[in-house]
Amino acid sequence: MSYFTIAGVQMHALHHGDNTEAMRQRINILMTRFPQVQMVMFSELVANGASTEHAQPFPSPMESMFCELALLHRIWLIPGSMFERDGDRIYNTLSVINPQGEVVCRYRKMFPFRPYEQGVEGGSEFGVFDVPAVGRFGVSICYDMWFPETTRTLASMGAEVILHPTMTDTVDRDIELSIARTNAAINQCYFFDFNGTGAMGNGRSIVVGPSGDVIHQCGVGEEIVPVEVDFNRVRRERERGLHGLGQPLKSFRDRSVEFSLYSSENGSSPFLDALGPLAKPVRHEV
Repeated sequence: MSYFTIAGVQMHALHHGDNTEAMRQRINILMTRFPQVQMVMFSELVANGASTEHAQPFPSPMESMFCELALLHRIWLIPGSMFERDGDRIYNTLSVINPQGEVVCRYRKMFPFRPYEQGVEGGSEFGVFDVPAVGRFGVSICYDMWFPETTRTLASMGAEVILHPTMTDTVDRDIELSIARTNAAINQCYFFDFNGTGAMGNGRSIVVGPSGDVIHQCGVGEEIVPVEVDFNRVRRERERGLHGLGQPLKSFRDRSVEFSLYSSENGSSPFLDALGPLAKPVRHEV
């Protein structure tokens, strides 16, 4: 199978509180209107808000509810992310649920939005999964995409579609749209970047094709966006090049240079070490 239909949901949600019933309603409406949809994804932390006070150990009752929904509609479901409590640590974790209602992958956000996302640990394992007879998907969360190594690693692991829930309510959303297009082009993959709206984001979710082309960009209100992706297009462009031109994945594979920055244990350098602590800016008195 070459074609596969993914629906992203950009919805209004409470910043602190349980939004799962609203998510259930969106899925029910979506599957009634667009029964061809095979996968549904939501934005970051949409399920129970952006407070670590709501963190739960996984598997959790909330995750189980989403498993029941996936089974009911026979869809792949990525219900955004939720705060996960693991002992005395908290992670921003995304669950991937298959049409049988089984969790096939849990991914912990690698780059919490520090210094603003306090009290959240970063994960260390990449998240990829296969849809049988279709293709390979990769997952990342919000600030992860600002680090090109994350998406490049997913592509190098064979990911053909990147699913990227985010929660951005700040003035840098316009830059993120450029990053989404860039990540898609330099890794020759589809990139689904879905944001919340209202208290959980300023919208403008974006779906990008493997040439960096904008397939759809949302406004600032609620939207349900079903998009049919063509895996043969990804494979063709990776073989032939973007517009028959650049083949960045092959060029990266065949490079003659090793990057010294990555040879150190912590990926640091004298210049980076001189930048000072990772802290919020302070107000200067005049």
